[in-house]
Amino acid sequence: MRSHVRVAVIGGGVVGCSVLYHLTKLGWRDVVLIERSELTSGSTWHAAGGMHPINGDPNIAKLQGYTINLYKELEAVSGQSCGIHVTGDLFLAGSEERMDWLRLVEGRGRYLGLEVAFVSIDEAARMLPIMDKRHFVGALYNPLGGHIDPSGVTQAYAKAARLHGAEIYRFNRVVDTRPRPDGDWDVVTEHGTIRAEHVVNAGGLWAREVGRMVGLELPILAMEHQYLVTEDMKEVIEAPQEMIHVIDFEGEIYMRQEGRGMLMGTYERAGVPWSPRETPWDFGQDLLPPDLDRIAPSLEVGFKHFPAIERAGIKRIVNGPFTFAPDGNPLVGPVRGLRNYWVACGVMAGFSQGGGVGLALASWMIEGDPGADIWGMDVARYGDWATRAYTDAKVRENYSRRFRIRFPNEELPAARPLRTTPIYDRLAAKGALFGASFGLEHALWFAPEGMPREEQVTFRRSNAHEPVAAECRAVRSRVGLIEIANYAKYEVTGAGAEGFLARLLAGRMPSSGRIALNPMLNERGKVIGDFTLARLGPERFLIFGSGPAEEYHLRWFERHLPSTGVSLRSRRSDLVGLAIAGPNSRALLGRVLDGDVSNTAFPFLSIRDAEVGMIPAIVGRISFTGELGYEIWVEPDYERALYDLLSEAGAELGLTLFGARALLSLRLEKSFGSWARDFRPVYGPYETGLGRFVALDKGDFVGREAALAERTQGPSRRLVAFAVEDSGVDAIGDEPIWHEEKVVGWVTSGGYGHTVGRSIALGYVPAVLAEARGGFEIEILGDRRPAVLAPVALYDPAGARMRS
Repeated sequence: MRSHVRVAVIGGGVVGCSVLYHLTKLGWRDVVLIERSELTSGSTWHAAGGMHPINGDPNIAKLQGYTINLYKELEAVSGQSCGIHVTGDLFLAGSEERMDWLRLVEGRGRYLGLEVAFVSIDEAARMLPIMDKRHFVGALYNPLGGHIDPSGVTQAYAKAARLHGAEIYRFNRVVDTRPRPDGDWDVVTEHGTIRAEHVVNAGGLWAREVGRMVGLELPILAMEHQYLVTEDMKEVIEAPQEMIHVIDFEGEIYMRQEGRGMLMGTYERAGVPWSPRETPWDFGQDLLPPDLDRIAPSLEVGFKHFPAIERAGIKRIVNGPFTFAPDGNPLVGPVRGLRNYWVACGVMAGFSQGGGVGLALASWMIEGDPGADIWGMDVARYGDWATRAYTDAKVRENYSRRFRIRFPNEELPAARPLRTTPIYDRLAAKGALFGASFGLEHALWFAPEGMPREEQVTFRRSNAHEPVAAECRAVRSRVGLIEIANYAKYEVTGAGAEGFLARLLAGRMPSSGRIALNPMLNERGKVIGDFTLARLGPERFLIFGSGPAEEYHLRWFERHLPSTGVSLRSRRSDLVGLAIAGPNSRALLGRVLDGDVSNTAFPFLSIRDAEVGMIPAIVGRISFTGELGYEIWVEPDYERALYDLLSEAGAELGLTLFGARALLSLRLEKSFGSWARDFRPVYGPYETGLGRFVALDKGDFVGREAALAERTQGPSRRLVAFAVEDSGVDAIGDEPIWHEEKVVGWVTSGGYGHTVGRSIALGYVPAVLAEARGGFEIEILGDRRPAVLAPVALYDPAGARMRS
């Protein structure tokens, strides 16, 4: 056993072995994997082994496609069979709502390069002769799906890694991981201690236990998962080719051929966690007792949809644990506050995602960047609010909904409310319907008095459409109030604060009392943050950004933080805010603020400490609505008083509450992009339109050389806005953009502009088409709608109203 290595990977399942292989493939050979038992002895060995490239997140879908296409390479490199069966996938829909979802999948497949296509029910029945076609209304075919041999794949990763210089130590449990003063790690095993520069926690069922060795409580939970294998079936034996892999959404069932029979599994609604507090170290290649009663409702549907299965005998039932994160996506990446400590766990679809996870993590460790947009898998999407009880509730919910539709306007109820602000009850009393962001409740829209406080979930316009329109009209014509506590807030102070921020951010530093919009780039010049930077004094700055990215951004800030001269802290819980926007907002502020609020005294992009009534506050003149507006930030103790004060003072001015849905409509009319939708870490600043805020002449900053190269060469694509022909349904994001019969781009966000009366979409197209006069269409739910590129904002393109 080596005494010193560059990387120690903990865990010998498919994910750990994939990470090991990709590290060696990308050039790091001084790497080892440590496994407590035999390879595959956790969840890997009993997995059903299905694979397909379809995912609700197109960025994860890309990594799934990479994983599937990798298997032939693995066989060639390792000489080990992966047991590849590329049968294709058949996704069966039993309702029009599911057909809408499949239309979204087909559209995404166009720009992902997937050859997915709808087939008739008769054609589906020819592909899968054991189905009763009476229960289905449509089907989507994907030629890339199928299944593999879980053990064969894992061994192929392991053999290929060994051939490239890696070593694997089996039957050697890691008992501790200890950070060393020099930044390395002591990985303490039953057979000795290894000094490692990097540690990867790929512990699978034991990832929580491995994380707790360093004080980390990972938000993952194991669930019991069952599938059955039938006896030999005449229909299978006589079929001219191997049965296709199928997902029956209404039955919540997946199915594939296994030998001369069929394998059928389900994600039942009454899911049961396994070992919710800790995983026993002596749990080996064991299965759990079958519980057919628990999955009986799904099996009954399955037997009805596939009658031949009911006639077949059951050969065996497999019940084994798999780990899940609260949203069902993996947890991947560096852990904030732990130098060179990485995680790759919660990968429940290991044979669809394991290769992509291994590639992304290895690239991140070696190149400093995952090489793909993996925000949906980043461990930093969760904070310390994701407790064990929260994880338990959300994993149960996610598991039970594995094959159910998640509508774009649907808010799931489990583990809520968790984080709330002092005016949560005030907003609820006014009819607020809430969403949750980074665990915090925030108002989406307000149901008028007499209207049921429930939104119809749909891919089309819901019953929220008219109330949101009224909120937008109030902001544009009078004054609206929205809570903004769900922004991320950071305070940076100290003698070195300005130098730190000037190096970290790509824009100019504001003078005292001023605000500057400031993108943040990584070393490759890609946009990893979009901030409002406010300077309250010579050595005091506030940064406002995207709430869900708080942990992600803190991890980056702290990585670059100097050892002295700068203090950084999150103000997530000790600074909350309300924003007012609209032509009457100045009059409202003037009624409550002690001081001159005229345009001369308080110009656009100004900020000051102030007293609002009796309340100490920070007031900034800025608004994401495109209207004259102000943000008022206070400590939580004062928020209820501030809300009451503004409500009373604004009554005569027509003050109206508005929520996130109205804000989406308002910002789309202004062509304002938003982090995590329009701005992601795979786009450069000149692609996003943020290049105008990049100060290349201010001196060196992170990503400057790459940004300079992008400006010099010109961006390859650009974020643009479209007015889409109205069909009663709007783009939501990830729809394909067509130009002259070719798919040329994708939508990043969309909705209805209630002020301009147009359906609007933002999206990326090749730069050469960014000023094209015509020929565009946007495919929405399978319908290609004519779209007109909007070269300037559809509302107030000069920005006169917010500067007035």
